[in-house]
Amino acid sequence: MKSQNPQFSPAIPLYRNHNNSPMLLLAASLSSPSLPSFALSHSRSVGRGSISAIFNPHCLVRRGRMENLLRKDFSLGHKNPSEDALRRWRKAVTIVKNRRRRFRNVADLVKRSEAERKRRGIQEKIRVALYVQKAALQFIDAAGPPDYRLSREITEAGFSIDPDELASVVRRHDMKRLNIHGGVEGIASKLAVNLEEGISTSSISERQKIYGLNQFTEKPARSFLMFVWEALQDLTLIILMVCAAVSIGVGIATEGWPSGMYDGLGILLSIFLVVTVTAISDYRQSLQFRDLDTEKKKIFVQVSRDGHREKVSIYDLVVGDIVHLQVGDQVPADGIFIFGYSLLIDESSLSGESEPVDIYDQKPFLLSGTKVQDGAGKMLVTAVGMKTEWGKLMETLSEGGDDETPLQVKLNGVATIIGKIGLGSAVLTFIVLTARFLVEKAMRNEISDWSSGDALVLLNYFAIAVTIIVVAVPEGLPLAVTLSLAFAMKKLMNDWALVRHLSACETMGSASCICTDKTGTLTTNHMVVTKIWLCHKSKEIKGIDSIEALKLETDEAVLKILLQAIFQNTASEVVKDKDGKQTILGTPTESALLEFGLSLGGDFDGQHRAFKVLKVEPFSSVRKKMTVLVACPHGIRAFCKGASEIILRMCDKIVDKSGKAVPLSEDQINLISKVINDFACEALRTLCLAYKDVAKGSVENEIPESGYTLILVVGIKDPVRPGVKEAVQTCLAAGITVRMVTGDNINTAKAIARECGILTEDGVAIEGQDFRNMSPEQMREIIPRIQVMARSLPLDKHTLVTNTRKMFGEVVAVTGDGTNDAPALHEADIGLAMGIAGTEVAKESADVIIMNDDFTTIVNVAKWGRAIYINIQKFVQFQLTVNIVALVINFVSACISGSAPLTAVQLLWVNMIMDTLGALALATEPPSDELMKRPPVGKGTSFITKAMWRNIIGQSIYQLAVLGILNFDGKELLGLDGSDATDILNTVIFNTFVFCQVFNEINSRDIEKLNIFRGMFDSWVFLLVISSTVAFQAIIVEFLGTFASTVPLSWELWILCILIGSISLPVGAILKCIPVSSNETRKKQSHDGYEPLPPGPDSV
Repeated sequence: MKSQNPQFSPAIPLYRNHNNSPMLLLAASLSSPSLPSFALSHSRSVGRGSISAIFNPHCLVRRGRMENLLRKDFSLGHKNPSEDALRRWRKAVTIVKNRRRRFRNVADLVKRSEAERKRRGIQEKIRVALYVQKAALQFIDAAGPPDYRLSREITEAGFSIDPDELASVVRRHDMKRLNIHGGVEGIASKLAVNLEEGISTSSISERQKIYGLNQFTEKPARSFLMFVWEALQDLTLIILMVCAAVSIGVGIATEGWPSGMYDGLGILLSIFLVVTVTAISDYRQSLQFRDLDTEKKKIFVQVSRDGHREKVSIYDLVVGDIVHLQVGDQVPADGIFIFGYSLLIDESSLSGESEPVDIYDQKPFLLSGTKVQDGAGKMLVTAVGMKTEWGKLMETLSEGGDDETPLQVKLNGVATIIGKIGLGSAVLTFIVLTARFLVEKAMRNEISDWSSGDALVLLNYFAIAVTIIVVAVPEGLPLAVTLSLAFAMKKLMNDWALVRHLSACETMGSASCICTDKTGTLTTNHMVVTKIWLCHKSKEIKGIDSIEALKLETDEAVLKILLQAIFQNTASEVVKDKDGKQTILGTPTESALLEFGLSLGGDFDGQHRAFKVLKVEPFSSVRKKMTVLVACPHGIRAFCKGASEIILRMCDKIVDKSGKAVPLSEDQINLISKVINDFACEALRTLCLAYKDVAKGSVENEIPESGYTLILVVGIKDPVRPGVKEAVQTCLAAGITVRMVTGDNINTAKAIARECGILTEDGVAIEGQDFRNMSPEQMREIIPRIQVMARSLPLDKHTLVTNTRKMFGEVVAVTGDGTNDAPALHEADIGLAMGIAGTEVAKESADVIIMNDDFTTIVNVAKWGRAIYINIQKFVQFQLTVNIVALVINFVSACISGSAPLTAVQLLWVNMIMDTLGALALATEPPSDELMKRPPVGKGTSFITKAMWRNIIGQSIYQLAVLGILNFDGKELLGLDGSDATDILNTVIFNTFVFCQVFNEINSRDIEKLNIFRGMFDSWVFLLVISSTVAFQAIIVEFLGTFASTVPLSWELWILCILIGSISLPVGAILKCIPVSSNETRKKQSHDGYEPLPPGPDSV
């Protein structure tokens, strides 16, 4: 199947159509009079008309025609796309070479629908268990309980309850059966566990052996061979394999062994290489996604073991473990309530019911997968893994896969449009070649005389047409997005950002606004009490000396009530590890107060033994306070702490220097308010501590809302993280507005915002309540200027995010850590949950988890998001250039000479260069700092820009001109003669074509800037791909000529090929100097008046 290559001379003039848009018109004039007149007439009729229409990309996209086609069928929202949109683009994809590979990383809507049906079935079953349990239990009582017999293995291990019976008690909410076993204490006894100290770590293996592991059934990982098989499903490769087999059979019959098999074997070897490289690339991607999936499932819980508190993975939980639950936690296994306060559980993930459930002694059953909405408590684990309903539900959660990203969908559209053009050109090429062959036979009066050689010629034409489809259908475009995302997500995971949803990594590159929390994100989250106001005096806390001085000058009665307020009203604990060292478990704010209390000589355990807690109202971002009701020797006392101005309004008395409660005057209230503001202006988080003795006649266990006695105003320092100010400046330079949304005092918020560079002179700082009460028109007017929102509720954050997106069309990223932040995280284009301070509820609602809670990590995510977008643009520019040149050169040559200059084997190699290897080289380049000196990509912006079309068309013209000159005058110009002159020329053309792509790949590293070498030597993947391509090209030319239809070249011809290819670099530089009028290149001025930094030396 060697190419016959008569000389022809392509002329490539530039014309304008009637609408004055440049069109690349390819005409060909014959230089050999021996060619039939059919070729001349056909080339003239096709050259200026249909060839232009088919191959000219500018004609195709004139006036945004391609973008209109993409917007119509291939547009997808950033988040939660509708099923109609998902089905619409799938239906529009008509040209697919390998459906299994092309759609591997998109959602399977059929499986998703089936999984949803299964989920509903399981939820209905759970709903029956939860809400019809009484009737069900009556039926069970009538029939008699199931007969559970203890096995010898269970009794020998020291346990006395069967795993299935234990699991059924909780699953059925069977209080009667629980009471038969002696309640939670009886169950604990049968599980050989102490409810205070927890299990012994030495019994873990026995418990796992008898009661099971807390792991769920998952699909087995796909092996490498499965990816090989998937790569072989490519229809064009299958057709080529059939052609190769036929070619070998016919070739051996006509040319004999072994020369008759070389052409077919060459195709088979090329297919083997393509399949192997494709499978390796896909397999590596799958490993990256598997690592990411494993990381996403890492959830840790607090348990008691061997009398100590420790943090363990949920997968290490065993039956009998004592688990401590807090607000926002996910219940990690089925269990029974031991002890707790105001424990409110959201069971909607299991039952579908939105109403939360109160958990207490008479309703003690906790189900795996539910969420703690409020309160705190301890539970005894009774069932794990697949013995829980959540385990059965988890089997369906991964069915159907994740939603595809907007860029994947858009590139599927580009691939479809280009694929249709390629298919048309392939069919037309085959028709032209066959017609020429038949006309020539007719002119020789051989139309009725057919031989096996004629069949081999037609088979060769068919193989060329199929190979054109292989090259022309850019199957690698949508797959390159997945490759780039997988690479970026792996890198981000190493940089403390865990991407939960693929689209978020891509969308973050378009973010124009970040609404960030203050505590832990902009600040270190390491809090220390640095100032207090006690007994009408303000005191600075600096080291042990100031603590000792405070103890000496403070009355014992005051210290006593102060320590009670600190140690009784806390959700944190002071625990001892195995070495006896004290550790505080809790939030940074609580930890700071407990550290302060311990430094004053307080005894945490002693305080808790002396008082009995009656009721707890936990802190929440809505209440902004925490209250506890305790029974003490002299009666009932309530302790309250929280936001300073809120607690101050609840107080009508104050502790004096002797420890007595005295009335609080208006002047004192004003003075205390000034103290609070002074603390806040020093960037301190302010809290007030208060108490109230509850009269015996009051409603039982009702927490009072007024009449408190103020004890202390405390100022807690939380320093700004290093690098945050620079990161904020980077965001501003990148056209990203940064807004602080916090629950803190407005003066504290403003001080921190100024320190971070967020709050400017013309910016607005507003309180959540004021924002909440505004009309939509007022919000529209003020939102562009809001830079700080203080004392905000989760609803305020949600309103700000919603209106910023809908009123101004912004792409909004929002951070959150609490359970109540979930709606805002879900509503935003990108939800960013905190990995350290964040609850499991917040993490589940987020798209990205910031593992170190650091704002600079968020900026890094934005940088990678921009890198993904620009890398895919580079790859598209590179691949479309190869597409156009390969299509045009083969089609025109077929029309004129009756053969294609590039053989099937050579085209398969070119396809691998531009597809898998091209994606590896260009789609995995790391981000540069320059990416954050340009505005974000706006919604609706054309993906293939005019600058890209300029580069594509310019490089295509250059390459076609060079290849045409070589094809026409190559022998004369190179001084080739002899029997092997044609083979040498064909090899030079092939070698030149490949080196044009190699240098154009380097050219594609930057679409608009001249310096394409910046950062190139930092990208080892790019260097490896380029060097591998060049090395293998040399092997093909010098050693595999028998299979690839090439001959070895002299060193002079090698230098010539490399030199011609390298001219692509200055051609690219000249092209970039040609201005293109585009709205995309103008400076973008955002609604807050920001303009990107002016270009400097780095813009070159």
